Amino acid sequence: MDAAAAGAEMRGAAAKAAIRAERFAALRRNSAFISGAAILGFWVLAAIFGRVLSPFDPEFIDLEATALPPDGTYWFGTDPLGRDVFSRVMFGSRQILVMAASATVLGTVVGVALGLTAGYFKGRLDLLLMRLLEAISAIPVIVVALVAIAALGGASVPLTIVIIGFVFSPIIARTVRAAVLAEAELDYVAAARLRTEGTRHILFREILPNVMGPIIVEFTVRLGYAIFAVATLSFLGVGIEPGSPNWGSQVAENWDNIFAGEWWATLAPATAIATLAVSVNLIADGLLEAFES
Repeated sequence: MDAAAAGAEMRGAAAKAAIRAERFAALRRNSAFISGAAILGFWVLAAIFGRVLSPFDPEFIDLEATALPPDGTYWFGTDPLGRDVFSRVMFGSRQILVMAASATVLGTVVGVALGLTAGYFKGRLDLLLMRLLEAISAIPVIVVALVAIAALGGASVPLTIVIIGFVFSPIIARTVRAAVLAEAELDYVAAARLRTEGTRHILFREILPNVMGPIIVEFTVRLGYAIFAVATLSFLGVGIEPGSPNWGSQVAENWDNIFAGEWWATLAPATAIATLAVSVNLIADGLLEAFES
């Protein structure tokens, strides 16, 4: 590598570092992003340390303390079986976060691979992949889940993760494809071809780092949708094994009791779902603003 090429590479690296620093600074100034990160951080801590932070065993049944309203002992009250609602909400955050995050990671990995392939090679392969992905994404995730669970004979956490990731991957693939189509026409990709770099090098060392912005934003947006999808399937009783202290199943178990005035056992997990989803959306908005600035 001659001196001119080395200098150009150093200037390019410095420019990229400056852009990254500017984006981090924009995120630190974004109050919505900070608020969303704080709420999400709280629920992550609850998922990790739920057993420690919970004052009671979330599965403990106390028939002498059934359907008690919130007080100094039971902060969120108790459900009709005498279980502490606060402890169940804290412990229930683990499953919904793990399932939603796992499904989003799976969908992102598959979507990125498909988007890179379609956007770089184009032609008939691109056309075939996009038509297939459009057909998949046209079916709502809940419908796909219900059909798959019925066909495979029962609900399970791994199956739910795979279904949600499978349905989300076409949406992510389209976003990545659009970014790759733009990047593939730039000079640095042409220079890599002139250096006779292999396809794998061009895709993963040249193009992929330059489309990480849209991927990160899309990952965060899909995570919000995955939270609602997991909660909805749990509410319907098809996303998890029965008896699990999942937020969606907690709402399903107790929503009838609202009409009897026992609102707390439903309001607490429903509010938890809402705050978690809102926090992820706030983070996504902050990331989108930072990457577009």
